Amino acid sequence: MEKRIITTEVIQEEDKQEAGLRPTSLSEYIGQDKVKKNLRVFIEAAKKRHESLDHVLLYGPPGLGKTTMAGIIAEEMGVQIKITSGPAIEKPGEIAAILNNLSEGDVLFIDEIHRLNKQVEEVLYPAMEDFAIDIVIGKGESARSLRLSLPHFTLVGATTRAGMLSAPLRDRFGVVDRLEFYSITELMQIILRSAKVLGLAIDEEGALEIAKRSRGTPRLANRFLKRVRDFAEVEHSGKIDYTIACRALDQLDVDSAGLDVTDRNILTTIIRQFHGGPVGLDVLAAAIGEDAGTLEDVYEPYLIKNGYIHRTPRGRVASEEAYRQLGLQNLMKKDNE
Repeated sequence: MEKRIITTEVIQEEDKQEAGLRPTSLSEYIGQDKVKKNLRVFIEAAKKRHESLDHVLLYGPPGLGKTTMAGIIAEEMGVQIKITSGPAIEKPGEIAAILNNLSEGDVLFIDEIHRLNKQVEEVLYPAMEDFAIDIVIGKGESARSLRLSLPHFTLVGATTRAGMLSAPLRDRFGVVDRLEFYSITELMQIILRSAKVLGLAIDEEGALEIAKRSRGTPRLANRFLKRVRDFAEVEHSGKIDYTIACRALDQLDVDSAGLDVTDRNILTTIIRQFHGGPVGLDVLAAAIGEDAGTLEDVYEPYLIKNGYIHRTPRGRVASEEAYRQLGLQNLMKKDNE
């Protein structure tokens, strides 16, 4: 069955290109082995019972494949997927219209689901539990509530901030999975697969170098691959190897550890302006001119995971590894003193 995708938000051109690189089945999906193993069982069980899959919540840092996984769930279930996002649904009537247009078994994917407003959430509660929505007809004393039945559907919610989900909404998801950062080996496999899809010539050393600098994130790996391709076509024979990968990524200000300009700015600010920390999130965000939410959701997870930043009750602290990576060991002794 051909999937019909309906979206209420503008898709960036880069994301359109990425869509062609996305796997369409669990067997093609690289990485996230535990999530795939569990989903395969849940999907097969639902198909045997001729039921819709239970509602699924996917959470984790941006770019790890939450949208891709939602598409795979629909593909594996043999149903259609409809896509929207939390900020795009402003009124209860909008989510009611979306739900009313679903067919039996459809997958409704809501990205950034933690940004739904309270009134919209309240419409989702009976829809998720009882597959029904309550609408109010009339006004004042003549107003009355009418319950409309919905087809059985699967809600797949994605969020980068699971802690911001309200408890009533979170508890209505039967399957909750966290997507983890990818290993360098997994990213290398993704890059080689993407290069094959794009018809690019690349050797393993070039793919490995791109993987090392991709911050454990497939979205970045694919974008770096396309940018390295540009350098290879203009300055090289067109084939991506270790040399052209290093040259291109250095030109893009992505260092050997995958740190970009903003990452290094964060670490340098903590070290130089705040003597290594601790410094509060809001103060740090103001110092570098970045939104605190973006700093916490986009940049911090990778820096914390790789030991460049420690989060303490008093604030963020730069680690010894951060000093070494930036070549600021001379400041580390002063800060310790």
